[in-house]
Amino acid sequence: MTASATPDGPSETATPAHYAPAASGRTPTPLAQQAADTIRRRSGVSGIDRAVVLGSGWGASADRLGTTLATLPAAEVPGFHVSGVPGHAGTLLIVQTASGRRVLLIAARTHLYEGRGVDAVVHGVHTAAALGAGSIVLTNGCGGVDPSLAPGSPVLISDHVNLTGTSPLSGPTFVDMTDVYSPRLRAAVRERHPQMREGVYAQFRGPQYETPAEVRMARAIGADLVGMSTALEAIAARALGLEVLGLSLVTNAAAGVSAQPLSHAEVIQAGRDAAPQLTELLAEILENIV
Repeated sequence: MTASATPDGPSETATPAHYAPAASGRTPTPLAQQAADTIRRRSGVSGIDRAVVLGSGWGASADRLGTTLATLPAAEVPGFHVSGVPGHAGTLLIVQTASGRRVLLIAARTHLYEGRGVDAVVHGVHTAAALGAGSIVLTNGCGGVDPSLAPGSPVLISDHVNLTGTSPLSGPTFVDMTDVYSPRLRAAVRERHPQMREGVYAQFRGPQYETPAEVRMARAIGADLVGMSTALEAIAARALGLEVLGLSLVTNAAAGVSAQPLSHAEVIQAGRDAAPQLTELLAEILENIV
């Protein structure tokens, strides 16, 4: 593990007023508080400004987004696990951008299909909130339902369809999901990258890839992208009052859109091919937009 030589002061980034915590008073879980305390103690960093969940295809950018202040094995932090999914490093990093913003990079996403339950899926989001993040960037590799979205294309998530059959919320936690993916942040990205497309992401439970019939259903209900992550994390983040930006990398055409069979190796290779572009995009977003 590496750590910063000097402790930092309070986070300088305020959460936008329209993204205030839910009226239910939802707060990070006790396990997330334990994780945050462990990260503070092990890293010497008292808080962060924002967080990024690094999905399939995005991990290569982790050590190029700023100066690394700390690297922690995920398995050594309460509630985190080493994913068995190729392309996920199993680490937590804190980096400092050129302007001094401190960012938690979560390269240890837990997927619902791993069988650890929905609380484990959103534990990283809760930990980011416990560390003081005001915003979070959720990234993923996905299948393109819209045939015009070519593999290798980054896409802004404008909305999602949760097809997992579950939620990270329970009880009378009535959280408005109208603008779960921040219109302000999306507009700022589009201003700098007017060519970037937006799309609706549908999260399936997995781990099997979607059938052609399921992809046709997703297209019929408005989805442009399909995958196995992100939506549950976005719900939890919104409930905690975090401002959310979602970014998908189209790694392949979804089942039935192309005659090619699907493979995770294709997902990994698409991420490698797009790594320089993704690194540049994420670095710009963290420095100038989020």
